[in-house]
Amino acid sequence: MTPFIKKKDIKNNWYIVNGENLVVGRLAAYISKVLRGKNKAQFNPNQDNGDFVIVTNIEKIKFSGKKNKNKKYYKHTGHPGGIKNISPEKLAEKNKSQDILKFAVKRMLPGGPLAKKQLSKLKMYYGDKHPHSTQNPIEVNFSKLNRKNVLEN
Repeated sequence: MTPFIKKKDIKNNWYIVNGENLVVGRLAAYISKVLRGKNKAQFNPNQDNGDFVIVTNIEKIKFSGKKNKNKKYYKHTGHPGGIKNISPEKLAEKNKSQDILKFAVKRMLPGGPLAKKQLSKLKMYYGDKHPHSTQNPIEVNFSKLNRKNVLEN
């Protein structure tokens, strides 16, 4: 049985991932695991003891196969006939690559207020620069974890 950890004992680490040529789904699965705190021994599903994740170069993340054109993100306006959809290709054209990764991570987290709090620990930036260097983030070489994590095209 895992003992409950007190809020004052929770220590949040910072991780940084370079998103260049990484596959969206695999990256999102890793990020959601870290945001929830499942990479720690003190994991509790009802506590926010996850870590912060910084993703750089999000404009260079990729989908495998034809998902970039064929995948659709749906939303409904609430009015009759108000269903809207958009593809990741069009989101990238509008310089909204952060929404592609955010949708993927958000849908891998459980619903509710805790998931919203955990999602706020995800920081995404275009290019290599980020303002979190004072937190001394731990660099995760995600491309070396599995050869399928990288898409060279």
